[in-house]
Amino acid sequence: MLVVRRDAEIFDTEGGWFRARWHFSFADYHDPEWTRFGSLRVFNDDRLVPGAVWPLHPHRDVEGLTYVVEGLFRHADDLDRDEELPVLPAGAVQRMTLGSGAWHSEQNGSETEPMRFIQIWILPNESGLPPSLEQRVFTREDRTNRLLRAISGRGGDAVLVHQDAAVYLSRLEAGASVTHELAPATGCYLYVIEGDLAVEDASLSTGDAVKVWDEPRIGLEARATTELIMVEVRLGGPE
Repeated sequence: MLVVRRDAEIFDTEGGWFRARWHFSFADYHDPEWTRFGSLRVFNDDRLVPGAVWPLHPHRDVEGLTYVVEGLFRHADDLDRDEELPVLPAGAVQRMTLGSGAWHSEQNGSETEPMRFIQIWILPNESGLPPSLEQRVFTREDRTNRLLRAISGRGGDAVLVHQDAAVYLSRLEAGASVTHELAPATGCYLYVIEGDLAVEDASLSTGDAVKVWDEPRIGLEARATTELIMVEVRLGGPE
């Protein structure tokens, strides 16, 4: 089953120093049909103006995942560490386990250029985990014409998430295609950051998304150079 959500259907909010697209119910936006998908609870496409700082705020029992789309992403939190965290460029990913509770802040690391990042919340497989942070920089070549598993519950070469879930990144050149196998009781949420993409029989353009479940595999074909992100989660059924 594929359910397409068009760009115009996704909630759009602006606060002067930020603009955000909220795909699932978040803050003062509530849509009973879009509250979660398996362990995927939040999927936000956020933009910050130059120099913007999202004030420190607390969360708990959430795996906060970030993918830097454009610009420079700077992170701050209340965890004790010996060294200052590096600013992350486009292509980088980060996981912050908020677990038993922590404060964090998303910031634009540039005073002159805007910054765009996708933030995902995955509900962890265990509550009260010790707060922690892991991040990694991937290049455009790492994700070109393939589905790069950048975040995974299996860890390894990917940033670890404390759940049976994964985040894939891809840059498909025009005409390129990939196939992704889905295990039983597994679904995915795919978002076209930019481009023109065929997902099976569905056509998606910039800003469109598709929710997939009860499919053994999906085929993706780029009709133009396409940047995408896909979140894979375990399901007990469509949610």
